[in-house]
Amino acid sequence: MHKISIKTDFITLGQLLKLSGVITNGGEAKFFLLNNKILVNGEAENRRGRKLFGSEIVKINDDFELFVEKK
Repeated sequence: MHKISIKTDFITLGQLLKLSGVITNGGEAKFFLLNNKILVNGEAENRRGRKLFGSEIVKINDDFELFVEKK
């Protein structure tokens, strides 16, 4: 599991994917979300604007996990 620390109140799912290196730019987010299985705290998600707050787990295709922690 990879940890991503944020200093703001939240980060969007699209920003998280870019920050973690899963995608290279924001324009790829919509396409990536349509073609991959994304779970946020165990629930399917396909909105790139989904706000993520601290202590949330994002799972991509059942094999890559990101943990969002607020600093």
